Amino acid sequence: MTKIFTFLMLGGLLFVLLTSITELPTFGESYAPAHNEISNHYIEQGPEDTNSPNLIGAIITDYRAFDTLGEATVLFTAIAAVVAILGVVHHKQDKGDNHE
Repeated sequence: MTKIFTFLMLGGLLFVLLTSITELPTFGESYAPAHNEISNHYIEQGPEDTNSPNLIGAIITDYRAFDTLGEATVLFTAIAAVVAILGVVHHKQDKGDNHE
């Protein structure tokens, strides 16, 4: 029963992914999101708006600051979780060695 449910869920996911792919714009089309006015604004007005000679740094720190903060938070949380798990395993091993 569990295997049937798993295959049904995977089949549904495959269907959703394949139908989503058909809705994507074709490569190089003018109406694709990569060719909208935002990228032109970043390139043309970025140095003036941010007073930064580095356009990539200006986009990351000024225009996309909240997104960058979210990514840094996710990375910090993941690193803290790994360190906490490794610390617990290491601490348990030290206790086991003392009892022998």
